[in-house]
Amino acid sequence: MFEKLGSALAANQNLAWQSQFGDLAIVVEVTGAALWTIALSSGAITVTRGATGAETFRLKATQESWDKFFAPVPPVGFQTVYGMFITYQLDISGDALSFYRHIRSIEAIFAAGRLVAASEKPAPLNVVSIDPIVGRYLRLDIEGRPHRVYFEEAGEGIPLLCLHTAGSDGRQYRALLNDPAITSRYRVIVFDLPCHGKSSPPAGFQNELYVLTTDRYVDTVMAVKRALKLEQPVVMGCSIGGRAVLHLALRHGDEFRAAIGLQSALYAELREPEGGENLNAVYRPDTNGAEVGAIVCASLIAPQSPDADRWETLWHYMQGGPGIFMGDLHYYFTDGDLRNGGLRGLDTSKCPLYLLTGEYDLSATPELTAELAREVKAEHVEIMKGLGHFPMSENPAQFRNYILPVLERIHAAA
Repeated sequence: MFEKLGSALAANQNLAWQSQFGDLAIVVEVTGAALWTIALSSGAITVTRGATGAETFRLKATQESWDKFFAPVPPVGFQTVYGMFITYQLDISGDALSFYRHIRSIEAIFAAGRLVAASEKPAPLNVVSIDPIVGRYLRLDIEGRPHRVYFEEAGEGIPLLCLHTAGSDGRQYRALLNDPAITSRYRVIVFDLPCHGKSSPPAGFQNELYVLTTDRYVDTVMAVKRALKLEQPVVMGCSIGGRAVLHLALRHGDEFRAAIGLQSALYAELREPEGGENLNAVYRPDTNGAEVGAIVCASLIAPQSPDADRWETLWHYMQGGPGIFMGDLHYYFTDGDLRNGGLRGLDTSKCPLYLLTGEYDLSATPELTAELAREVKAEHVEIMKGLGHFPMSENPAQFRNYILPVLERIHAAA
């Protein structure tokens, strides 16, 4: 299987360009069987048997694990090399920082060995059209500081306020904004958190370290809600947004008609290479943080997701501001942790909670969502087949099958 990886350059112009600047020796260990060395140097990739000379780092997994990774549709946890690592199917030893520095090239090289059908090219539109989306800027104070927040909306009816994932922006919800089955009954509103997307950071940001906290997140959402005069909206969030809807329902449940948590969990954990400290690879002067963040997020996407939607989702991450993804993750991993029993005051009879989680999510896993559902007596919980951590953007057509019935239930109860 590893012999095929040397041909990766031929099919990937981006990888061919990046390989000019790499000097990398990856030893791949198949537990109890064999060693391979994948060398990337001066615009060439070579694959040889054995450990040949100095190695930059080593990737170790069983034959069974590698077989699952190279399957046309890999099972949960094997969709990327990094995905194998965070699910404890693979060990990384040696220079772990180099792994993160070259993570995009590494994933592209290994993906070349997977036997999958060529991506279909979309047919030309042959017609000019304009999306029914209106985008505007909202000027308001958040935490006593003036902000300029960008938001988009489409449709009419019950307000549906959507919260994007960490390090990304509201473009993740473009499919919902363009879906007449939704916008005929819902006023869909999506805003970019400050420092994300088209929402500029506040004055003085250059001297500060951006850190998202529970209070800051909740206060921001409520400030936008008040500024737009939204009466009893539905709030829907994904990832950090899926955590935020819990805090919003807990603190302000009487002001929301319902909450929809996509990829919601009480907490999340971060795995780092054994023996190494937290590398903070998404915000260091010696890494491309936006690219690292994007490729790490690729490990959370279902392998069945269309390439175009997968890469549009990752593109939003590649455009993130420096340090923003890391600052959001402070809320996700630390400040927003709800294992302290704080959710016991959440009244789901006042603010019904609907939970939808993709089966391929390695972060807010189906098991963690089920634990949350039991804790709060959720109105509805469902595991979405063929979806991962970014359901609304990685595969909008598949996500539609799950979100439409939930929105129908909420509308019928209005």
